[in-house]
Amino acid sequence: MLKQDKLSLGILLGLLTPAVAFFIYYLAVFLPRDLGIGEFLVMLKNNKHLIPKVISICLLANGIVFYLYTRVRLDLTARGIFLITLLYAIVILLLKII
Repeated sequence: MLKQDKLSLGILLGLLTPAVAFFIYYLAVFLPRDLGIGEFLVMLKNNKHLIPKVISICLLANGIVFYLYTRVRLDLTARGIFLITLLYAIVILLLKII
């Protein structure tokens, strides 16, 4: 399934990869501090200046997946990942401005 060259697969991977990276980030950084996922989300809600930083860290995973798909020449899938990454970047800029 992941070897198909489809734009829709790239969009799906572009959306899911940062979500998985967010969960891994939570497990690596905040779980050892005995902070539950609900408390972590409340902390992000109360500290809105942290949200763009966390999103940026999670987008690094999109960069890795994009690199892998360009290396195996699945360009349509890579294009979908890049499209979603650009949308995330616009959201980050808007969150920093607001």
